[in-house]
Amino acid sequence: MGIFPPCHSSEMLEKLFETVCGKIKDEPQTEQRKIKGTVVLMKKSVLDATDVVASLLDRFFELFGKGVSLQLISVNVDPANGNRGKLGKEAYLEDWITKFTSLTAEHDASFDITFDWDESLGVPGAFIIQNQHHSQFYLKKVILEDVPGHGQVVFLCNSWVYPKNRYKYERVFFTNKTYLPSETPEALRLYREEELINLRGNGNGMLKDWDRVYDYAYYNDLGHPDKGKDYARPVLGGSKEYPYPRRIRTGRPPNKKDPNTESRLFLLNLNIYVPRDERLTHVKFSDFLGYAVKSLVQVLIPEMRALTDDTINEFDSFQDVLNLYERGVKLPDGHTLDEIRKCIPWQLLREIVRSENGERFHKFPMPDVIKEEKTAWRTDEEFGREMLAGVNPVIIRCLQRFPPISKLDSQVYGNQDSIITREDVEKNMNGLTVEEAIENNKLFILDHHDALMPYLRRINTTTTKTYASRTLLLLQDDGTLKPLAIELSLPHEDGDAHGAVSEVFTPSEHQGVEDSIWQLAKAYAAVNDSGYHQLISHWLNTHAVIEPFVIATNRQLSVLHPIYKLLKPHFRDTVHINALARQILINANGVLERTVFPGKYAMEMSSAVYKNWNFTEQALPQDLIDRGVAVADPNQPHGLRLLIEDYPFAVDGLEIWAAIKAWVEEYCCFYYPADDKVQGDSELQSWWKEVREVGHGDLKDEPWWPTMQTQAELIKACTIIIWVASALHAAVNFGQYPYAGYLPNRPTVSRRFMPKPGTPEYAELESNPDVAFLKTITAQFQTLLGVSLIEILSRHSQDEIYLGQRDDAPYWTTDDQPQEAFKRFSEALIHIETRIMERNNDGSLRNRYGPAQVPYTLLYPNTSDDKKEVGLTGKGIPNSISI
Repeated sequence: MGIFPPCHSSEMLEKLFETVCGKIKDEPQTEQRKIKGTVVLMKKSVLDATDVVASLLDRFFELFGKGVSLQLISVNVDPANGNRGKLGKEAYLEDWITKFTSLTAEHDASFDITFDWDESLGVPGAFIIQNQHHSQFYLKKVILEDVPGHGQVVFLCNSWVYPKNRYKYERVFFTNKTYLPSETPEALRLYREEELINLRGNGNGMLKDWDRVYDYAYYNDLGHPDKGKDYARPVLGGSKEYPYPRRIRTGRPPNKKDPNTESRLFLLNLNIYVPRDERLTHVKFSDFLGYAVKSLVQVLIPEMRALTDDTINEFDSFQDVLNLYERGVKLPDGHTLDEIRKCIPWQLLREIVRSENGERFHKFPMPDVIKEEKTAWRTDEEFGREMLAGVNPVIIRCLQRFPPISKLDSQVYGNQDSIITREDVEKNMNGLTVEEAIENNKLFILDHHDALMPYLRRINTTTTKTYASRTLLLLQDDGTLKPLAIELSLPHEDGDAHGAVSEVFTPSEHQGVEDSIWQLAKAYAAVNDSGYHQLISHWLNTHAVIEPFVIATNRQLSVLHPIYKLLKPHFRDTVHINALARQILINANGVLERTVFPGKYAMEMSSAVYKNWNFTEQALPQDLIDRGVAVADPNQPHGLRLLIEDYPFAVDGLEIWAAIKAWVEEYCCFYYPADDKVQGDSELQSWWKEVREVGHGDLKDEPWWPTMQTQAELIKACTIIIWVASALHAAVNFGQYPYAGYLPNRPTVSRRFMPKPGTPEYAELESNPDVAFLKTITAQFQTLLGVSLIEILSRHSQDEIYLGQRDDAPYWTTDDQPQEAFKRFSEALIHIETRIMERNNDGSLRNRYGPAQVPYTLLYPNTSDDKKEVGLTGKGIPNSISI
């Protein structure tokens, strides 16, 4: 049966054909064009080799059209697509089968792609990608050439794309345009909102590599209760007793013995969940694996001890310590490397051993502090200088009341005020009285008393035997700090409420046992400072406090958002580094607990300090004022006058701070010309609310939080975040090996108390002070473990990106003014580099080098590509907390 009536069917067909043709002629015709593009990506690699099987499968399935497709999304609205952008036709990557890419990691591959484009679609604003392969790839960017009426269009992607079956949503990437939420083209708004929803997840389940979920969790993954009470640790965060910043959620199931503790991975398993785009690059992760394996020397200790003599865990002389750098550790008499291999898996030993003549291992690079002068670290001047230009230059304060007083609750801890007297200090004050010194801002203190005393009784029940210390110093006319007295305190044996038991030590004018006692007093103060540095100045005040900002930024700020684009470079690698730290460093019985004096109470103690953390006080000018080392002075370049003019950290830091602030101010003012723009930005307000109420939720009610209602508050907040993530971290991290790589200079543990007259220890101090000193500080195995750790932490990686640089330049934004502002920022940092070197060459500034002849370069930006150095350079400010 035909589809037309039997009569006049040919005439009807003819009329129908004429009608259709006429309509087609009447409708406006749009030109169909081909748009050529380039897709730059990096194929999946397993460390240094590609996944060959997956690669072969992908090539095979390409033959059947199951490849990688892209579908452009227009900025023009299509009602049929739910008021989203109009969709173009799918296009596929070309030449995947025939293009063989490098077998080594970190190599880009470029693929051509051709889109059919209808001019009625307008300009592309995003695209959907589908990966029908069997393995993931890292999509770097997509560049379209000669888009009609628009020229080049760039999509900056920088994200891992997994096979499509891993997602329950479409993977969407946007162009490098920058939009406030209210200014986003309507066609892209739903895509923008849905992408943020996907990144937040639903808060349930164990997360997998491909999940891309940014969510929060407490620090409940440090303990391992299954192994016994010695491995149990309190949950940090979520309580008044143990407040803490939040970390990234993994969703691992609870520990079987303690449901409040998250189950842990096997020690050697470093495949910890973090969103895939936050993971270290293959190059950096390979470096980190080398350090992680070396840090597992702890696994070897029982086997090694079985081979050793009675003194293997002690250095017998300072030359033994120097041998770590000059010769390496000698194997015990009668034993060979082959015997050690029988005890240790060779893969681990290969990372640990640095063979010399076949019988020596673990030779370390020479630390800067002993490179030029082997004994200068023992001088009082170098001891004081490192408080201004060492690895922890952020603690020293101006003393404004004598004697120092405690802020600890006297109802709980009794009298904890200092017992230092005028007689103790005035004999070394160059004729000044205490009152004159205070009036002229010349008395300073390194005070670790209050932070440590509440934990000291418990700490000293372990193998550690240490004190809570106060160190008083005089600022001399030549700009150097002269130590005057060190007070060492212990809890009262009758209970905390009875106050402290303290003893004061002062410099000796004579050689002999008095001088040896003074050297030990300085060592106890250095132990306090080393532990506080690692736990607070370094871990808590940079790594831990920044992680919530990373999480909130990815959850609440779209990649199109200007503040996302501003802050993203300063979050690179931080979440992954922190996750690795929780797995092998700061966990129960981890490397930190084994090498730093608070031991099992380390993280708990950092929680107690976090109670007093204040975001606004992280601004460098405010920090200097709060510590009394600077006063406000509008006539000075940075609005401050330093009370210690030759304070390298502060002098260089203020220049870096000013450059960051100028850059942030220029950038933010471009997008937020008035306060109402800040107030009306829905994503920005959600971001700041989440930072306060969730990421740092234990401190959410503190009155010091900015309200984020003004342009000035936005500028200040972003400047603080960038300063902490870049310059502050550089200042307290990359000096670790130069100064603390030689453990006698920065011991991390003390193993016995100050010897008393009439005891064997005192007799040993009189007869052999060097041996007594070495028996008091960090033991040999702890030294090997600790130095192994800080050697890697102090290295700049091959792929480091420094302040003033962007790995996504020049495509990170299409806006010219921010691009020009960033260029000015980079140029300003280069000028700062020049001024830092000029100051270091000024012989009148004695704190720039000091007796140890170590120049202060920790805040040298290292921005100039032609001068860039990697490794143990002791210089350079990476953009982010990337190690």
